[in-house]
Amino acid sequence: MLQGHFIDTLLEVSYRNPMYPAYKVWEYLRGITAPTFFTISGLIFSYLIIRAKQNGTIKKRMHKGLIRGAMLIGIGYLLRAPIFEWLTGKFPESFLVIDVLQCIGLSLILVVCIYKITFKKTLLFSIIMLLLGLAIFITEPLYRYLELPKVPMLFSNYLSKANGSIFTIIPWFGYVAFGAFIATLFYRYVERPKFKTAIVSGFFVVGIALIFGSSEALMRLYYTFDISILKEVAYYNYLFTRLGNVLILFSLFYLAENYIKQPLILKIGQKTLSIYVIHFIIIYGSLTGLGLHQTIGRTLEPWQAVIGALLFLSVVCFISFYYAKTNEFLYSNFQKIIDKIKKYTR
Repeated sequence: MLQGHFIDTLLEVSYRNPMYPAYKVWEYLRGITAPTFFTISGLIFSYLIIRAKQNGTIKKRMHKGLIRGAMLIGIGYLLRAPIFEWLTGKFPESFLVIDVLQCIGLSLILVVCIYKITFKKTLLFSIIMLLLGLAIFITEPLYRYLELPKVPMLFSNYLSKANGSIFTIIPWFGYVAFGAFIATLFYRYVERPKFKTAIVSGFFVVGIALIFGSSEALMRLYYTFDISILKEVAYYNYLFTRLGNVLILFSLFYLAENYIKQPLILKIGQKTLSIYVIHFIIIYGSLTGLGLHQTIGRTLEPWQAVIGALLFLSVVCFISFYYAKTNEFLYSNFQKIIDKIKKYTR
């Protein structure tokens, strides 16, 4: 994510050409970032909820999930708050644009709600999340160019890109739903002796099938049932293809599990929110309006962009390690604020 945003924001325009093999590979790999981010969020969050039921802490975990979701939505808006423009009496609509954090936050809230609706039954939750993910991906042509001019922008931006939203809840919640389904597999079978071999192989085989065979499968279904939307999905099949990329990535990392459980990597995992916020401020100038995007722009040569990305990654991680609190610290303090608000509004 860090190198992707840095290079995309600062690489000189003339080098953004698929004719360059290096750029083409980088662009393809960068496209895996967001699907992985959403899928792993659904997997980890859902697994924690299911485990909480087993431990007898389900109510606390679900409450915590709702608070975290609300906090991520709030931070997402805060990062786009044009404070200095507000002080001059200008209120740009760009503040309402939806990005990753709002989408993740709302997704966490939806997962909690769906789990509660399924009466906390893991099997039913598993089936619903799988079907929901499939439905969101297959119906993508229906909302691809969705516009909701009569719906207030505060709400329509979660569903439509017409006003500039980078991410919308559909189709991205589909990846969260698939992640939740995978979480149920881990919960049900992780203690079995050959689970790791089976899941790594399964991820890899299904991933390859989605990348190279999902479009053909959709076309076969179209010819069989004569449902035109299947043909439209097959012709623009980025969702299932990216899910295949994610599954292959999962298989490789899970296979190398013992080698990547290093203190540094674990520490990065504790600082993901801080890292996201810090990198967003430095690149896009959140709050101040002065970031690398405004000061440097798309002017860097490829070698400068690569070296700069490495330095940027190091600086952001350094700041987050030594000058920022952990995600848990932020969540707990946000909870305290919510509790105080409830206390004074009773």
